[in-house]
Amino acid sequence: MNSAPKHPIFCIKWPWDNHPNQNTPNNNNNPANSPCNLDNTPWIFKSAQNLGIAAFNFINSAVSPPNSQKSPFKLKQKRENLSPNEQGEAEQRAFAAALASGKEATVLEFYSPKCRLCNSLLPFVIEIENRNSDWLNIVMADAENDHWLPELLHYDVKYVPCFVLIDKYGNALAKTGVPNSRLHVIAGVSHLLKTRRQQKN
Repeated sequence: MNSAPKHPIFCIKWPWDNHPNQNTPNNNNNPANSPCNLDNTPWIFKSAQNLGIAAFNFINSAVSPPNSQKSPFKLKQKRENLSPNEQGEAEQRAFAAALASGKEATVLEFYSPKCRLCNSLLPFVIEIENRNSDWLNIVMADAENDHWLPELLHYDVKYVPCFVLIDKYGNALAKTGVPNSRLHVIAGVSHLLKTRRQQKN
């Protein structure tokens, strides 16, 4: 009496097993002869295998998030790789260029590289600048950088994120209050811009 072929409880399937050499007459290269062939495996074990694959993919995606979810600001900082002194000078030049551009107003955003709330606001800030680029500039200022100490004192900035609305002459018109949440900051910035547009009209 012939007994059915026994399959091992565990098997290892190498990546190259998915692409066997068709020119090799060795039957071991045939996937049907592989101990990892699950074509005849009871459905309950196939379900367990699918569950294991799904769990692995979930953990892998959590450990290695896609690049699209990474913070744009952190990517910019890493790409430029500027020293604190160079970063401060670059931001100061951007502020001077914004005031010299002739646009009606500039929003100076004081942030901290360690502030998660500040980091999360970057897509919103970019959208605001794109929508109002005809009359508005937005400049980011690192509140922890000594280059901005005069502006921190002049505009009485004691928290981050803090958005200061400045006219083309450098005079502060308004600023957002102490941030309680992301939505609170967004509402504050929207109110600043709405107030300025009403003044223009």
